[in-house]
Amino acid sequence: MNTDIVLAVRGLSKAYAAPVLVGADLDVRAGEVHALMGANGAGKSTLVRIACGLTPADAGTMTLAGTPYAPASRRAADDAGVQVVLQELNLVASLSVAENLFLARFPHRFGVIDRATLHTRARQALDAVGLGDLDPRTPVHRLGVGQQQLVEIAAALTRECRVLVLDEPTAALGAAEVSRLFGHIRRLREQGLGILYITHRIDEIARIADRVTVLRDGRVVDTRTAASFDQDVLLDLTVGPAAREPSEASPTRARTTGDGDRGVALHVHGLSRGHAVRDVSFQVGVGEIVGLSGLVGSGRTETLRLIFGADVPDAGHVSLGDGPPLRLRSPADAVRAGIGLLPEDRRTQALLLTQPVRANITLAAMARVSRARTWIDAGRETQVASALATRLDVRGHGLEQAAGTLSGGNQQKAVLARWLLRDCAVLLVDEPTRGIDIGAKQAIHEQLRELAARGTALVVVSSELEELMAICDRIVVLAAGRVTGTFARADWSEDVLMQAAFAGQGRPA
Repeated sequence: MNTDIVLAVRGLSKAYAAPVLVGADLDVRAGEVHALMGANGAGKSTLVRIACGLTPADAGTMTLAGTPYAPASRRAADDAGVQVVLQELNLVASLSVAENLFLARFPHRFGVIDRATLHTRARQALDAVGLGDLDPRTPVHRLGVGQQQLVEIAAALTRECRVLVLDEPTAALGAAEVSRLFGHIRRLREQGLGILYITHRIDEIARIADRVTVLRDGRVVDTRTAASFDQDVLLDLTVGPAAREPSEASPTRARTTGDGDRGVALHVHGLSRGHAVRDVSFQVGVGEIVGLSGLVGSGRTETLRLIFGADVPDAGHVSLGDGPPLRLRSPADAVRAGIGLLPEDRRTQALLLTQPVRANITLAAMARVSRARTWIDAGRETQVASALATRLDVRGHGLEQAAGTLSGGNQQKAVLARWLLRDCAVLLVDEPTRGIDIGAKQAIHEQLRELAARGTALVVVSSELEELMAICDRIVVLAAGRVTGTFARADWSEDVLMQAAFAGQGRPA
């Protein structure tokens, strides 16, 4: 491996209401994948934001290939050769995939965009990340978060760069997409690129990293070769020894509570919408957790959106219990009927980022914290929000902190608290632990189990098969918008579920 240092970080510090990064040192070498690990709130994202010019450091220095480096903007970092793919996606939803790939760098002839060349280059870029079948003319807003993540990675790879920073790049990807991405990362490493890889997934370290740096409470606690770490050591360094103690919250502990014997809570009958969802039917029992599995683009998120009234189906309907078909013309109709949704993109689809945590928790149950359904009772709202924040261990600087400044795991807990307050009959959960650390993951799994034990019917979408196998009673597999298999716990294995996920990929539209 090349030992030339392309990016050197020395003594970086940053504080907001409290210190979030304290004297951090880090080197990224040419031709290596350097993983940066830590729990949510450990300082990983702050370090990345400083490196890519989005946040100024309070103290410390950086050099790029031996030259002083202090980007004042993301554009300055791009121009210097530091390309970053953030967990919070940076695509323009109204533009096409091709336009996003080459934004501000369109090929042109005589002052006019050369669309043929643009689309040819876009197809090459998409093929590099396993999206060769995606039409580059597709508007980005039609893509799921997993596909958008790959498009943003493809965009970064179209630029010349010395350092590529990937912030939780696999958080919304399935196993097949992760394997493709890792293959491309290895090729980039062989070409001499320095790659800073931020992740909370311990299992990825052995697969892709050369060296690992662990952050905890804003400080670097260790840096060593990936081969010298084992899972127990990494857990101890990131979240402490307690994370290895077996508990009901463990994401790998088999679920044994909840079944459909108390009746059916949710009927999904023949839902269809274009090519994304095709005649999808399944049931969820009272107190049952049903998982939706499949590859990126299989129709998982689109199915949840139809159930929640965010999109209108071309055919099919949803009903609760023994009731008639619901007329869901909007999410408001679904909420009134007793259906809640934790969307896959919490920042753009669930949270009011500039509003306090308090307001975000009570948003779906304003009648509970208002007087005569007219004005908010501030004391009551604070009391209710405080109880839920304590119950879910939402950590921050208080209920008045802006939700957008919480770590990813605490943002997700705040959204979950909202639906606990609403007390839904059916809760739809899309990628509940995307981009969050093992401690927050355990807490969310525990809350989902408790909801099921109290009788809530849950539909959970996750790109991680291990997660679904840990918390679900049944798993429904989708491929190309169709159900290709439904499996009870006694019948499933990773191989069986993956076979079903690939089963419909070659079907004609």
